Amino acid sequence: MVSTEKVAVVTGAGSGLGKVVALALLEDGYQVALAGRRPEPLAETAAGFDGAEVIPTDVASADSVAALFDAVRNKWGRVDLLFNNAGTSGPAGDVDEISPEDWASTVGVNLTGSFLCAHHAVRLMKEQRPRGGRIINNGSISAHSPRPQRAAYTATKHAITGLTKQISLDGRAHDIACGQIDIGNAATDLAAAFADGVPQANGTVMAEPTFDPAHVASAVLYMANLPLNTNVQFMTIAATNMPFIGRG
Repeated sequence: MVSTEKVAVVTGAGSGLGKVVALALLEDGYQVALAGRRPEPLAETAAGFDGAEVIPTDVASADSVAALFDAVRNKWGRVDLLFNNAGTSGPAGDVDEISPEDWASTVGVNLTGSFLCAHHAVRLMKEQRPRGGRIINNGSISAHSPRPQRAAYTATKHAITGLTKQISLDGRAHDIACGQIDIGNAATDLAAAFADGVPQANGTVMAEPTFDPAHVASAVLYMANLPLNTNVQFMTIAATNMPFIGRG
């Protein structure tokens, strides 16, 4: 089957920004493959939408990601958008305090997971007719500037920027666009700690402002709905008063 509607794959779609973005895409008329490790939250995201398909996926597993895109190919025959969103905050600590196992686990989800999904999405985008599509990678403010004691997370998010640039360059010949959205302090459950205070570069702990994640969904939707000859290469969206510009 080849869908006549736009098809999106959203990883980490069971909670947080992945859920918010997936719902916005569904409301905009996309057919959406909802990928994530836990089927129950995915089912909650899908509730009430005929165009949603729940596909439990571990993005750190090559076999699991291959199965995800096999399911997408079998159901819709194409993919127009991949939102590479699944991620983990990883361990906290100085670089000498982070175990190699925790480092590898963070890299596996945040970086290798994004690569694996892009690997299969690009392959399908090259083959499908009409060809092409778009990948949006969820970077982070930490893709620009680190927080204290977050070496694994920061390293993976800096690497996402390199992956974004490379896919953008290599995709040109195949009508594949790739951009990145770097998000700072969207008010999801994971950001609840910001209100209590988080470590700053000067050694203090300070509460930080947040913003409505619906604005992230609007931004991703804007990027997604551009024609393939137009690309938002990098977008930064953040709480206006968060300590980013001038951090440190």
